[in-house]
Amino acid sequence: MTLEFQRHGPDAATALVVFLHGYGANGADLMGLAAPLAPHMPGTAFVAPDAPEQSVLNPGGLQWFPIPWMDGSSQEQSEAAVARSADDLNAFLDQLLVAEGLSADRMILLGFSQGTMMSLQVAARRADPVAGVVGFSGRLLAPERLEDEVVSRPPILLLHGDQDPVVSPDSLPAAANALTAAGFEVFAHIMKGTEHGIAPDGLSVALAFMRDKLGLEGESDD
Repeated sequence: MTLEFQRHGPDAATALVVFLHGYGANGADLMGLAAPLAPHMPGTAFVAPDAPEQSVLNPGGLQWFPIPWMDGSSQEQSEAAVARSADDLNAFLDQLLVAEGLSADRMILLGFSQGTMMSLQVAARRADPVAGVVGFSGRLLAPERLEDEVVSRPPILLLHGDQDPVVSPDSLPAAANALTAAGFEVFAHIMKGTEHGIAPDGLSVALAFMRDKLGLEGESDD
């Protein structure tokens, strides 16, 4: 399935940030982040694909996969959808890199909630490592399978609000421990007083991480 997407940035980009939205949202949900990030990431295009499935709980939104304890789907249905969406997302990323004329090490995956789960799922299993993964308010799917399935190990930044009622803040250390055990370099930031969202301090930490991993330190639009 070909994913619809939005794009913001220069025609001849030298770097990419791919936003992966959460459950029940769509690509437009995270494109608002491009405005504060773009001035500090010269040459970067921001791309936000839509997830391939209509959301069960929010018919006006989309999902990467159903969530059994929220929408009544089975674990088998959820796992099958993860595999389908991972295939769709990998194909999208491959096509995007070709279209932009860039290599995988010029691309960051930035996910929120279910988008973080997809970012971690896909990035660890791609042959060519991306420059990095930024994961807000998510968790690691099937951590027990990671060490056997890992193909590449990009650096990872995990961020989570300590008041998150949707995805437990305990998901961050659980993911970090599993990723570290599998050989990943993992950075973490707790957004104090934050629920299920992206706080300014978290976005600042994410920006510094992305500038570093894309080699943009010292560059500006001036």
